[in-house]
Amino acid sequence: MTAPVAGRLGLIAGGGELPQAIARRCEAEGRGLYVIRLAGFSDTQLERWPGETFGMAEIGGILKALKREGCTAICLAGTVNRPDFKTLKPDLKGASVLPGIIAAATRGDDALLRKILSVFENEGYAVEGADDILGGHTLPLGALGGISPTTDQLSDLRKALHVAEKAGELDIGQGAVVCDGLVLAVEAQEGTDAMLARVAGLPADLRGSGSARKGTLGKAPKPIQDLRVDMPVIGTRTIELAAAAGLAGVGGLAGHLILIDREGIIAAADRLGLFVWGEDPS
Repeated sequence: MTAPVAGRLGLIAGGGELPQAIARRCEAEGRGLYVIRLAGFSDTQLERWPGETFGMAEIGGILKALKREGCTAICLAGTVNRPDFKTLKPDLKGASVLPGIIAAATRGDDALLRKILSVFENEGYAVEGADDILGGHTLPLGALGGISPTTDQLSDLRKALHVAEKAGELDIGQGAVVCDGLVLAVEAQEGTDAMLARVAGLPADLRGSGSARKGTLGKAPKPIQDLRVDMPVIGTRTIELAAAAGLAGVGGLAGHLILIDREGIIAAADRLGLFVWGEDPS
């Protein structure tokens, strides 16, 4: 983890809770913030902070806004689905960099993100990770909350993390669900919430239930990815969906899983009877 860069932050925001958590942290710390809301992805709640909305390919407009607003660093955060590049409407700057972005996209999401980061770095902007801005709100080692996994549950979690890491090596996703040693699901483009909903729809004999919880969700960063952009995230909704799927718990690598609303996660896990566990990354 590196210390956040001083100066106004340009938050390039997709969907979900993470951009809002970053904006609230900047507000609490009195740090200048300007939100670049990505059209079709960012949530309307972000409109309470100074900012404007741009299409994904309006790179020139985004760079001009960042410069005009005195931003010295950027953070890319939130859910953004890969677009149909043929439908994008780039501005002049966007048209100049889009061929390189499209070429990078053919090599996978990680290459795509690195190419996008390079556009901003080449313009002199520092890139900050969401975990840095949030002050280290990442999963600690061991149990978070009042419940710890059993030996069998910990075995399931470790296998889920192993599967997630292997999937990450292929640039597929960041999560997996394992129950009694059986892989029930691997996250791909649909995201964690949709994967957990898919698990909840599996036959009851394959997964746990509210009265007899078993199985775990494991989330791990892709070994090839830039953690400043795409570190895994969980929030209270993750816990609630895991509970609805009959799982016994959720876990990740300590220091490599962002917690949105740490106290809310603990409260939800303890109330629903799930463990949240940080595994030693080594």
